[in-house]
Amino acid sequence: MTEAMIVVVAALFAAHLLSVGLYLVRLRRRPPSIGTLGLPRVTLLRPVCGREAFDRETLASSFAQDYPDYEVIFCAPSDHDPAVPMLRELIAEHPGRPARLFTGEQRITRNPKLNNLWPGWQAAETDWVCMADSNLRLPADYLRTVVTSWDEEAGLVSSPPVGERPEGLAGSLECAFLNGNQARLQFASDSLGNGFAQGKTLFWNRQMLEKAGGLEALGRYLAEDVNATKLVRGAGLKVRLTPLPFAQPIGRRSFRDVWSRQLRWSRVRRDGFPLLFAVEPLNGPLIPFVLTAIAAARLDMSATLLPAVVGIWYGAELVLMRRAGWPAAWRDILALPLRDLLLPVLWLATFLKRDIEWRGNAITPLSADERMTPALVEHD
Repeated sequence: MTEAMIVVVAALFAAHLLSVGLYLVRLRRRPPSIGTLGLPRVTLLRPVCGREAFDRETLASSFAQDYPDYEVIFCAPSDHDPAVPMLRELIAEHPGRPARLFTGEQRITRNPKLNNLWPGWQAAETDWVCMADSNLRLPADYLRTVVTSWDEEAGLVSSPPVGERPEGLAGSLECAFLNGNQARLQFASDSLGNGFAQGKTLFWNRQMLEKAGGLEALGRYLAEDVNATKLVRGAGLKVRLTPLPFAQPIGRRSFRDVWSRQLRWSRVRRDGFPLLFAVEPLNGPLIPFVLTAIAAARLDMSATLLPAVVGIWYGAELVLMRRAGWPAAWRDILALPLRDLLLPVLWLATFLKRDIEWRGNAITPLSADERMTPALVEHD
C-alpha cells in the first residue's frame, strides 16, 4: 500500500514538474515575423460592458499595434453603458486608425458577450477577426503574434491571460489562479499537442466560422471558448496558442470577486468538458501532499519527506513565476497554498448549480438537443 502511494505521488509530482518545464521552454519561443498567412488586414473586435479600473489603458492599447493594416471595432450593450463616453474619446484621440463603436446587442444566444459582439461581427470588413476582451492589455506586437501563430492545421488561435500588478492578497490570489495554475496547465496541454481555446483571445477566419453557424454556433455552451474548441476539433483542425500569454492588469480585488469568478469558470468547465472536469481533483498538490504525509509516517520519515516534497513543489512554481516575470512578491507566494486549499472546495461547490452569472447576466446551459454542434469548414 505504501509503495502504491509513492507511485501515485511520483506520477503527480512528475506531471507538475513537466508542466513547469514545458512553460520554461516556451519562454524561449518566439513567433516568426511572417507566418503562413502573411500579414492580412485584421479586425480587432473588443466587447465592452461597464467600467473597470484599467479600462482606459487596456482599450487604448488597441490603437498602439505594430501591425500594418487593421481596424478596431468596439461593442457596448447600450448607448448608456458607462464605457461609451471613454470609447468615443479614444476613437477621437486616434484619428489615424480606422475605428468604430457599436452600441446595442442582438440576442442571438444566451451568451451576453456574443450578443454584444454581434453588431461588430456583422460590420467587420475583413476576412480575419481577432476578438480580445476589454480587460486585456495588448502589447504592441499582439496582433502580429496572433496572426503569425496561425499555421496550416489551425482553425483558431487563442491565448489565456496572465495576471499582472495585483494589489492586496485577493489580487495576488487571482494571479495565483490565472498564472501558476491555469496558464501553466493550458500551455502545457498545448505543448503536448492538445491546445484549447480561452475566450480572452479568439482569432478566427470569418468565412470559416460563418459556415459553421457564426457567433450563434459559439453560444451552445456556457462559454464561447468551449464551443470554439469543439468546433475546431470537430473539423479535424487545431486550436493554436500563442507562444506566451498576454497580460491582464488585476489591481485590487475582493475575495468574493475572486471566488465568484473562479466558480463561474469551474462551472463552465463542468458544462463543456465533463470528463476532464471529473479528474480535476488531481489538479493541485492536495492529494500528493496527503499521500506523502501518510507514506512518510509509515516510513518514519515525517520530518524530512513531506517538507522536501512541499519545498520542491512550490519551489518549482516560484522559479517559473520569476523566470516568466509574473508577480512574485511575498503576498504572491502566500497566495499559492491558499489557492491550492480552495481548488477542491471550488470543485465541490460547482455541483450546487449549473447556471452562471456574467456581469449581472444569468446564463443557463442549453439542453443536449439545443446545443448540437455544427461542423467547422476549412476556408478556401
